[in-house]
Amino acid sequence: MQYDVVVIGGGPSGLMAAIAAGEKGLNVLLIDKGDKLGRKLAISGGGRCNVTNRLPVEEIIKHLPGNGKFLYSAFSIFSNEDIIKFFEKLGIALKEEDHGRMFPVSNKAQSVVDALLDQLEKLKVKVYTNSPVADVVYKDGHVSSVKLKNGTQIEAKSVVIAVGGKSVPHTGSTGDGYAWAEKAGHTITELFPTEVPVTSNEPFIKNKSLQGLSLRDIELSVLNPKGKAIITHRMDMIFTHFGLSGPAVLRCSQFVVKAMKKWKLHEATMSLDVIPDKKEEEFFQEIVKLVKSEPKKSIKNTLKGLVPERYLLFLLERNEIDPSEQGATISNEKIRTFVKSCKQFLIKVNGTLPLEKAFVTGGGVSVKEIEPQSMGSKLMGGLYFCGEILDVHGYTGGYNITSALVTGRLAGTNAAISAKKSYQA
Repeated sequence: MQYDVVVIGGGPSGLMAAIAAGEKGLNVLLIDKGDKLGRKLAISGGGRCNVTNRLPVEEIIKHLPGNGKFLYSAFSIFSNEDIIKFFEKLGIALKEEDHGRMFPVSNKAQSVVDALLDQLEKLKVKVYTNSPVADVVYKDGHVSSVKLKNGTQIEAKSVVIAVGGKSVPHTGSTGDGYAWAEKAGHTITELFPTEVPVTSNEPFIKNKSLQGLSLRDIELSVLNPKGKAIITHRMDMIFTHFGLSGPAVLRCSQFVVKAMKKWKLHEATMSLDVIPDKKEEEFFQEIVKLVKSEPKKSIKNTLKGLVPERYLLFLLERNEIDPSEQGATISNEKIRTFVKSCKQFLIKVNGTLPLEKAFVTGGGVSVKEIEPQSMGSKLMGGLYFCGEILDVHGYTGGYNITSALVTGRLAGTNAAISAKKSYQA
């Protein structure tokens, strides 16, 4: 059995690679070990499929803290605007939501998956599902074939590896591709979870006193050992039975991992600011004024609405202030410590949930060994990589999927060009 291009992995980048190769009119095979293609796409964006992000390329690269700069050349060839045009050509109308996130007007991820599958069919791309790959075979510095676990050997002029990382394993990303990359001589940088909830042994987490509490529009930072912020994200968060979760936490998580590793820490410190729009002194004066205007009112009622009630009671208790106490009887010193805990509540965290629970894998095939214009291996002829197996990772919000679709497009196009050349040789 022989094909010009074999794409391994039917996720976002693999589907895009197979379509791009198919458009070149070649004989293309897409192999996936699962029973359905596009499983990760079908669950992305809460089942609505956040296909890309419309922010300027500079901004998108900022939202890809893991080697995003590697994608500058790729974006100059096929950008997020090209992704939008690509889907619209397939008949998927898109709409823009907050922060540039692009969704199908239908709000159904499945409609995106179906449009991609229809396109594969139109381009006569052969699809094998339920076909786990055992090995990629190299010969004389070039890919030669792909071997399936059932013993089938498929000869190929070029191979695109698009099997994802190790996160969200129930969609099929179980890290199979790293061994094939290493066999070709590639370096796999250390894998770590990103976009993942954070764990903590703080007594208030252990005794679940804040479990289930959501805080909106807060600022969360990861501090270095000197107490300076390494990163700050302003979004929502939630307290859980094991630690912290929610968008701000997911975005900070990789910096917790990196800080603990860099400074060999057992615990890192995060700082939570629930009043991000006010300076500490300004907020202090505001409370003093409120107390003065109604001195007999209980402090709990005076402060009502400034922060969510459950969090307010928690902070009052931590600062040894009785919620029913009259405002006038509380010292300015105590009010100051309360204000400080609103602005800089320090939480010790001891890591994250494991990689399997992460939305995104950090680390992967070293980008130093990949041609940035083609996604081709610098070490092995006819071998291409795309998507999350590469050491490129971003925040959720359409950034990772943009990286997957852009690298998939380039890998598929160039795998086809490389295969065509072998005919001319």
